[in-house]
Amino acid sequence: MKENFEEHNEELELIKRFERMLGSNETVFFDLTDFEYIIDHYTASFEYKKALAACDSAIAQYPFSTELQIDKAQLLAMAGSFEDALVLINQVAEVDPENADVQLTRGIIFTQRGEFREAIDYFKKALAYAEDDRDDIYFNIGLAYQTWSKFSSAVKYYKKCIELNQENEAAMQEILYCLDATNTISENVPFFQQFVDNEPYSSVAWFNLGNVYNKMGAYDKAIAAYDYATIITPDFITAYNNMANALVFLGDFPKAIDAFNAMVEHGSPTAEAYCNIGECYEKLQQWDLSRRYYQKSVDLDPEMDEAWFGIGMILDAQGKWYEAVHFFKKAVEMYDDSADYWVALAAAEYHVGHVVSALESYARAAEIRPDDKDIYLNWSIILYEQGNFEEATDIILNAIEIQPKEAELYYRACAYMLSAGKYREAYNYLENALILDFDKHKLLFEFFPELESQRALSRLIDQYRK
Repeated sequence: MKENFEEHNEELELIKRFERMLGSNETVFFDLTDFEYIIDHYTASFEYKKALAACDSAIAQYPFSTELQIDKAQLLAMAGSFEDALVLINQVAEVDPENADVQLTRGIIFTQRGEFREAIDYFKKALAYAEDDRDDIYFNIGLAYQTWSKFSSAVKYYKKCIELNQENEAAMQEILYCLDATNTISENVPFFQQFVDNEPYSSVAWFNLGNVYNKMGAYDKAIAAYDYATIITPDFITAYNNMANALVFLGDFPKAIDAFNAMVEHGSPTAEAYCNIGECYEKLQQWDLSRRYYQKSVDLDPEMDEAWFGIGMILDAQGKWYEAVHFFKKAVEMYDDSADYWVALAAAEYHVGHVVSALESYARAAEIRPDDKDIYLNWSIILYEQGNFEEATDIILNAIEIQPKEAELYYRACAYMLSAGKYREAYNYLENALILDFDKHKLLFEFFPELESQRALSRLIDQYRK
């Protein structure tokens, strides 16, 4: 672990050295391998401008490196400069026409341009020249077919990729997507089972099989496969994580906690793992333990919004709304685009009598998730309880425009209009509600029992009774 920490520090220092060079416009010498790391670092972060700057600096110091020229062409394509990328890779092809990476790069450029047939032709030329990394070429062929919406062909080439390299995580993710899109996951289980049969002590084979079962919703089988993977490789962190998530889905929170703890034990503590453990204890209503792990999460990462929200949910469940408001506010500060966070904040604000803040929070939640009827129902009832029938009705009518088939909204509009004395309009909305979903008329009386005594209402409902 100490070695990993020192290596990480060295890599960070390398990036700092390069950025100091950019800032000072001075030339600093780097090994070719150092440049490769710097380019990969920025590419992985989608910082293409810095990656290109690193590439240009590297080419200035190593002008005869074909690989750097190829890297630059790929970066230009990623940045959307397709013509520049093609010009550069064609120049490289004149010098080294049988370089598989040249054809691979051409294929990548044409894929990004949406010219899939040409892209696949180039990828197949790359296969003819390639001795190593053939799995990467098969992956790119699969990706081109997938982007072209030819999922069955994509599956064929992703399989070829996985046959060569079971540890190609991207290929596993994409093949599962394509199998799901073609509704053929179950019939392809034997393909993944064969790797386990051929190599029963391969943790990767068991892990991949677990992912297939997980995608199918066969969680018990997925958990068993992940378990085998962790028995073979006790520090297989991703397997513990996937097993824990499958256990959460099944509602087996104690075992999920064990799996998340195994992640921490065999790897290193992470804010996400602690947050997940906190959520499991929350589901078990073990408030003290839940809060302890949520707190561990924010101690590791003060910007872990899910953990701040989790503490708020615990306090809310215990009726400690003043405290809950504080933690919900922390969550929305960290992540402003969660409707769930705003809804929870709105409810807590209303509990402590902050009506205006509650209304503002519901308004923000509706902006984020306009197709959630419950937001409008809860938002409008506050105005209704304040005697503001007009605004309560307006909120529901706006919701009906967005969700015209939600019967519950029409019933609520009817109730508000009756309260405002608008009987003709109320009965029109009631008729629409009864047509959409007759059985939900009970919600009207459950929520507003005083309406049950209105005979005209009862007669209208009886007309639609089957």
